[in-house]
Amino acid sequence: MIPLFIKLILAHFVGDFLLQPEKWVLHKEKHKHKSKFLYYHVLIHLIALLLVLQFNFDYWLGFLIIILSHYIIDLIKLKLKTKSNARRLFALDQLAHFIIIAIVVSIYEPFELNINSFYNPIFLLFITTILGVTVVSSIIMKTVISKWYFKEDNSNLSLENAGAFIGILERLFVFVLIITNHWEGIGFLIAAKSVLRFSDLSKAKDRKLTEYILIGTLLSYGLAVLFGISYQFLLAYIR
Repeated sequence: MIPLFIKLILAHFVGDFLLQPEKWVLHKEKHKHKSKFLYYHVLIHLIALLLVLQFNFDYWLGFLIIILSHYIIDLIKLKLKTKSNARRLFALDQLAHFIIIAIVVSIYEPFELNINSFYNPIFLLFITTILGVTVVSSIIMKTVISKWYFKEDNSNLSLENAGAFIGILERLFVFVLIITNHWEGIGFLIAAKSVLRFSDLSKAKDRKLTEYILIGTLLSYGLAVLFGISYQFLLAYIR
């Protein structure tokens, strides 16, 4: 099952990302079903499938399902796409393609999804920790540092919610480094962030911004380390 799934995912990545130039995407968005590049795109997917499956026509039904569904899904996305829903449609589009691939795999190599596996203590611990590192930590930080929030930090020059996303990503990186026992990588992350923040700190009129950034950074990393160590401790206990 896994080898077939990997091959189909590889073909999807090649067709949807590697061999789809930006020019094709823009032309499809403008001309929809009349765009010749929509059909070139589908043809590329067919060729990629044939190559990764070594022209094994025992999979002819899988070829048909993937190619037809890909055309239909892409056409629906092109018809519905606007500036406001582009990111959401992209996610739904990719999810739909992965579901189709999973269905094709199940046709040739049947597998069962056991709902009880989602209640496995190890899986529940992992999901709980990920939520703690991302959403819970963001709320904790917002609550703690709100005492020192000052107006100039809300600059129009900053991307909307960029700080929150950066914090979530850095905590996820720290968490992964901890559970894979690469603690030295955390030092690299701190150094990299210090370099990127240097211009902000050098332009500060007083030390308020410096202190504010340090509090936020230390709190963010501290929470990530706390959740990472807790995860390892509880994982060892569960096993």
